[in-house]
Amino acid sequence: MFVLRNVGKLLFGSSNEESMIELPQGQLYLVRPFSPKGYSELIFKDSSARIRRTAQDFQYQLVIQRVYEEGEAELLAEEEGEDAEADADILASERDEKTFLLDEALHFRVENREGSEKVLAWRDLSGDAGDVYEFVCDTNISPAQVEQFDAIAKQCQYERKYRKPHTTASDEDLLQFVFDDEQPIPQASPLHSPTLTLTRSIESSDSMFETLHGANTSAKRDKAPEPEAATPVKKKERDARPPKVVPAHPEATEILAAEIAELHFFDFPSGAFVLQDGAVTATVSEIGKWQYWLKVGSVDRDWLGIPITADINPVFNFDFLSFIFNQFADDGSAYSWLLRFKDQPTLERFQEGLLQALWEQLNEMKWSKVKDTERDYIADAFQDMTMEDANHLEGVQEEDEEEEEEDKEDDRARSEHYDSDEEDDDREYEPKDGEVNKSIAVGYKHDRSFVVRGSKIGVFKHTPNNHLEFSTNISKVETPKGELFSPKKVMLHNEDRNLILQKDSDPNSLYRMDLEYGKVVDEWKVHDDIPVVTFAPENKFAQMTHEPTFLGVSHNALYRIDPRLSGAKLVDAQLKQYASKNDFSAIATTEKGYIAVASNKGDVRLFDRLGINAKTHIPALGEAIIGLDVSADGRWVLATCRTYLLLVDALQKSGKNEGKLGFEKSFAAAEKPQPRRLALTPEHVAQFAYETGKGVSFTPAKFNTGEGIEESSIITATGPYIVEWSLKKVLGGKKAPYLIKRYTDDVKADDFKFGTDKNVIVALPHEVNMVDRARLKRPTRESIAGDFVSAGRRSSGRVNTRESGRYKLGKDDVVQTAF
Repeated sequence: MFVLRNVGKLLFGSSNEESMIELPQGQLYLVRPFSPKGYSELIFKDSSARIRRTAQDFQYQLVIQRVYEEGEAELLAEEEGEDAEADADILASERDEKTFLLDEALHFRVENREGSEKVLAWRDLSGDAGDVYEFVCDTNISPAQVEQFDAIAKQCQYERKYRKPHTTASDEDLLQFVFDDEQPIPQASPLHSPTLTLTRSIESSDSMFETLHGANTSAKRDKAPEPEAATPVKKKERDARPPKVVPAHPEATEILAAEIAELHFFDFPSGAFVLQDGAVTATVSEIGKWQYWLKVGSVDRDWLGIPITADINPVFNFDFLSFIFNQFADDGSAYSWLLRFKDQPTLERFQEGLLQALWEQLNEMKWSKVKDTERDYIADAFQDMTMEDANHLEGVQEEDEEEEEEDKEDDRARSEHYDSDEEDDDREYEPKDGEVNKSIAVGYKHDRSFVVRGSKIGVFKHTPNNHLEFSTNISKVETPKGELFSPKKVMLHNEDRNLILQKDSDPNSLYRMDLEYGKVVDEWKVHDDIPVVTFAPENKFAQMTHEPTFLGVSHNALYRIDPRLSGAKLVDAQLKQYASKNDFSAIATTEKGYIAVASNKGDVRLFDRLGINAKTHIPALGEAIIGLDVSADGRWVLATCRTYLLLVDALQKSGKNEGKLGFEKSFAAAEKPQPRRLALTPEHVAQFAYETGKGVSFTPAKFNTGEGIEESSIITATGPYIVEWSLKKVLGGKKAPYLIKRYTDDVKADDFKFGTDKNVIVALPHEVNMVDRARLKRPTRESIAGDFVSAGRRSSGRVNTRESGRYKLGKDDVVQTAF
């Protein structure tokens, strides 16, 4: 007799509620037709296949679960030295279950072979090209059962793709999920291994593909790649579906660029750019005052027309002579396109016109007024970063593999358990005050974090096992006169004993909260005529000391604030005021007290001290800067714009000031620091928008920090995604050098725990959590959709199966913020 491990009810609740259909017995194989790793691997000798619902509307999972002979589970546990009953509750074990998001990318298909063998097959999306999973049904399963399973699978794929019930689909609509163009399902048994497993036939090679950006990108910028290095998918091999409706093109007042190119469309199911048209004209034109338009069309078809704004997320790749960008439709749908040009001069002409349009739209200033050196700076920032030498890149790749293996080991080592009373605790938590968490201040001196929620502040202790524990609630933030207010910005001060607060309706004053008493004890009038836009510590780690002063900026002034002064607290002798409105928006300091100031115009100024002109001026790329951070040693400047981050190396590497920072000495005019524009790839932006209906909007990015600790990571968030960049991978030129984690709600604020890059403190609207960095995953279709396999079950405590794929914080992880 065969039985499932006794976790079914815990995982799925009642099988009638969760499991839609089941094939009770079969064998699961992983088949690699073209891989030297081995042709076929038997994953589960005995298993069941089922389709189950998730808590997310229109999302379903294909689940293959191992089946044990009676008594086998307990025997296995004894052999491994584990308690049998406890082992039965380990939910995330890869040896017991394989879970797949039921998406058309799987190319799920069914085959009835001679001899009554019935096989389900689907792609291994994380494997090599051609790798497939196969579920070979037991002989007692009827063809009718398999046909019904296949029909429900098509209905589920339809619902996921179109976000509506399958009852609205016609028979013709469901035909798109019949993948007749695939090669025949290979025999799973190693006994049937073909003789040509290591040499691909012409026919099988035609069915393989590479994305344009996925091949070797170490070619020099001035050398066009070999044709086969960037071969796009043939149109007949993939059914890409670009939008059919093209808006009417506004009348052009001036043509800035018009070049011939190939047009490719990013196909979500296959994860590749698909050739749509071999010869289109891409035209950049001005259509009004500071308004610009991109039109792409051919003799046979008008393909697209979009306004040129920062949301198109432009990326130029000179290795493949290509330009990648996003399109957002009126209904919120997002698409990613690629234009490939015949040679570098053609691409450069198009780039000049596109960047002129984008820069003028953002700055409302003519491109002709920009200096040549600044034009080069802007152009460099919008292309893919140049790869370092091959040896260095190999080192980065090796580290990636080591890190990935370490992550797997960590996952296997974690103790996972499940409480039988979980259902009561998994109810959605919605406080009645109508407020949401909006900002975090992470303690440097003491292991505390402070979360602002309306006119309340929650205090959370960092526990030794890297969790958060609710400590106390400051229930009323009031001025000394008793006026209740919601802090706009907060900053810890004086060894984390004070919290400096700003009131939105009074930009000329700041307030000091004594955290020992939990009340505001001082109001500081900074200046009658000079407001406070934002403020920062006197140096990177000043809050760990008794340093009383700190820095502030208005829209056109930089100054020191000294609370010890009588009357106005602004220090007149250390005021740098500009005649023009620079529109300052952010400030950060180094360990030595060097100062970086950014603006809504998008530029950054570097100072070695207050009261003087900036030593270095970093030109604007166009978008407003909403956040700023600096590495402790001053080497790296990190600016946050809405759709990208900007990483600038402030170290001078040549000339008379070689070895000096841009804070200390000015860069030569021709030696501006090369910017690194950290952006999500256009394909990922489109996938994010496809899943959430939202574009990119980053929270202020921050380095990990700590005394004597070198910065290694950058953390930020957009919508429900935490995004972490590895500084080493960025500098190594790695494509998409970031990890992500998706949550059920939008991330309101985030920051590293002081002294480490391993733990991130995250505030959701109604929850606060400390997240292990190992929980972040590489961006894939599955992790962007919600990481169905691991996120819902591999939290460091209890899990919420009701939230299934999206990462729902467990009881041991989350602190619900009912301050």
